[in-house]
Amino acid sequence: MFAPSRDQARQFFFETWRKYRAGEALQGIESIALEVILLHPEYHAVLGDPERYLEQEYFPDMGETNPFLHLSMHLSLEEQVSIDQPVGVRAALFRLSQALGSRHDACHAAIECLAEMIWRAQRDGKAPDGVAYLACLGKKP
Repeated sequence: MFAPSRDQARQFFFETWRKYRAGEALQGIESIALEVILLHPEYHAVLGDPERYLEQEYFPDMGETNPFLHLSMHLSLEEQVSIDQPVGVRAALFRLSQALGSRHDACHAAIECLAEMIWRAQRDGKAPDGVAYLACLGKKP
């Protein structure tokens, strides 16, 4: 299991954005990361300034969104959908895309369920519950 540090994860997004802007070839998951980055122009300035944002703290209780966490959640969801793991996540995202009229909106709805699953697993000290995750997805519009 690949478990990058916070700084390594951030460096991945900084480097992907740098390569894209420099016209350099992207490799592997960088291409998927770029698709996600391009959907979030509000993060482009952050990604273009690694010296300022590498160690930036974000406080959700103060209304701050961590752009690196958000992009990482998108990337996790895309990986799940690509291998349909847990089984049924691909169909659930497709259904949400149809219901919401936008794949990106569907991803944001799915990310809420993904975040809840991760939070519960960490809180309870258990493996992530794919069944509960899919049930959450099924309750979305």
